[in-house]
Amino acid sequence: MNQNNHQPEPSKISAEFAARLDAFGPTAMVRAIVLLQAAGPGPTGGRRQNAAQREAAVAAVRESATTALPAIDALLENFGGHRLADRPDALGALPVEATVAGIRALGASESVRAVLEDQQVHRIR
Repeated sequence: MNQNNHQPEPSKISAEFAARLDAFGPTAMVRAIVLLQAAGPGPTGGRRQNAAQREAAVAAVRESATTALPAIDALLENFGGHRLADRPDALGALPVEATVAGIRALGASESVRAVLEDQQVHRIR
């Protein structure tokens, strides 16, 4: 609960994903994308960045997100899971595989912004 206005904290796992997780049971292994807490490059003043600035921004997000990896790794280990990538991507996202209980634990972590379903992308037409 948020103590300032007594509204519930928004969930880091969508209601739809949570419902699908419930259908599997706590020990089923699932894949998810974990969006790590990461500091961005800051405001750009509405200007388009040049290549060097974009590269620096990606490096800053990756470096910031990487500081969350020890906490993520500990949670994954506790729930029989593992990372599916060596490091976070340019958006601070990290694919993981863990039990449903592990995915829920990741959703409760302060190191995590959100937990998303790892969905296959299909061609529309």
